[in-house]
Amino acid sequence: MTNTTVAQRVSVIGLGAMGTALAKALLAGGHEVTVWNRTPARAEALAADGAQVAASSAEAMAAADLVILCVLDDAAVREHLEPAAAQVRGKVVVNLTTTSPEQARALGRWAAAQQVELIDGGIMAVPEMIGGPAAFVLYSGASAGFERFRAVLELFGRAEFVGADLGAAAMYDVSILGGMYAMFAAFRQGGAMVRSTGGSAARLAALMGPFLQAMASLLEGYAPGIDNPADYVQQQSDEFTAAAIDLIDKSAAESGNPTQLYTVLRDGLTGL
Repeated sequence: MTNTTVAQRVSVIGLGAMGTALAKALLAGGHEVTVWNRTPARAEALAADGAQVAASSAEAMAAADLVILCVLDDAAVREHLEPAAAQVRGKVVVNLTTTSPEQARALGRWAAAQQVELIDGGIMAVPEMIGGPAAFVLYSGASAGFERFRAVLELFGRAEFVGADLGAAAMYDVSILGGMYAMFAAFRQGGAMVRSTGGSAARLAALMGPFLQAMASLLEGYAPGIDNPADYVQQQSDEFTAAAIDLIDKSAAESGNPTQLYTVLRDGLTGL
């Protein structure tokens, strides 16, 4: 922790693999960390590193100025947060549990009624990446609370505030994950296709990886076509794209691996 960083009182509710990684990052940053988990044994290693272990989630929330939740789902968030309204009133609560955009907004309505500054977050990393250069976390909601604790949140990875709408972080999160899963689905399909010619998925991965990285650099160029479609002149016509996807689909069938994947891509990209 630098000389200009003030130690903060932070509580972490939920000590699964991700919650534990978050707590460790906070401890390494020199903050006063209180933890709670439904299974107390998971807190033992953190206690050895200097964390205080609370007897209940409400007790943990009472001990901090910044409360971080990283639990199973929206129901678990409400299970712990709503009965502790008095303990979190006037505080900043960061919900890093994966929820839908509307669940985040609904929790925000509850938080506003309880005078709680709520921030919703989406972690774009696996636990092993927390605190590393490739990790980043999306945040939305209470901008003042975010700025107040930005230095703390930066311990997890690059902190990206994406808007005052509490659903914004979740929507960016699922949109990014959608791109990831689409890539994995295409790779799985392609792996099956190249094997029909005696190739291997391993060789495909070696060839596809660098190509996709280069293609990813083109995303910013496509963004104006979505943000300002009336003023955008696309470089490749829908007809060309549709024909290319049709050829890929035909090749998949010829390989003995027909799929609906390319029909979905064709509809999503061209509407033809």
